[in-house]
Amino acid sequence: MYRLEGLEKMINSKIFYNEPMKNHTSYGIGGPAEAFINPHNYEDLLKIINYSKQNSVPICFIGSGSNLLVSDKGIKGIVISPKKSFKKLEFKENIIFAESGVMLGSLVRKSTKRNLTGLESLIGVPGTLGGALVMNAGAFGSEISNFLKSVSLITSDGNLINLKADQILFEYRYSNFKDEEFILSATFELSKETPDIIYQKKQIASKGRKTNQPLKYRSAGSIFKNPNSKFAAGYLIEKVGLKGHRVGNAEISDHHANFFINHGNATSNDIIQLIKIAKEKVLNKFNINLELEVKLIGFSNKECIKK
Repeated sequence: MYRLEGLEKMINSKIFYNEPMKNHTSYGIGGPAEAFINPHNYEDLLKIINYSKQNSVPICFIGSGSNLLVSDKGIKGIVISPKKSFKKLEFKENIIFAESGVMLGSLVRKSTKRNLTGLESLIGVPGTLGGALVMNAGAFGSEISNFLKSVSLITSDGNLINLKADQILFEYRYSNFKDEEFILSATFELSKETPDIIYQKKQIASKGRKTNQPLKYRSAGSIFKNPNSKFAAGYLIEKVGLKGHRVGNAEISDHHANFFINHGNATSNDIIQLIKIAKEKVLNKFNINLELEVKLIGFSNKECIKK
């Protein structure tokens, strides 16, 4: 059995014990984390990682919680988020340096303000840069990895390593970063463009998001990855008649069937049941096994859903 008490004396960062994860996810769902920390700096982060390794304390890295479904049972060990500390964002001509806690929206706004093109399609996509890189966030045919030059991260052994973009495997909504690796920062290379063209690209992305997504309700974005270029996950779920289907306080949106929304007091089990229903019905009708885009944390093996 591990202990967390000794960690308080080693770091300057505040530790929140039994912190409700519903306060740290866009879903507003999630039980308590044994310990929740926003590290103040790199030194504290290293101490936390080394402490967890030496004392066999489970550790979990999250961004802003926008692509997560956390179990109502909570999370064992330490949860670390960079969103309040690792916020440095620097521009040098068309090269961008950004730490992992920078919000994606801020990165898009500040780059387009400098007439830098490439990230416009991500306007309105929630989350931190670190989380966006892990899931290779994208929209409207563009992905964040398209413009990546390099990444700095800390391994589970506490080592700092730098990777060039071509040393990282990126696929549709996937990267091969390990769960136990903490992304510190990244650099991007964008191109100059005229303000009019950048504005048009932003308007197209913004209008598409407002038109197609149920932005009034709490969600974690798209629940499933699109299985191929022919069929979108939302289309398949709609075709099996599940738009508007509810379990408890959770609903498959009647606006966009790949968004499962929280009407206020949904539990993690409500969402899990909707996921299972959608997967089963799509598999039975189309012989397509939908793969999760949202990340599940804190669930037991019995509760987990096969990819």
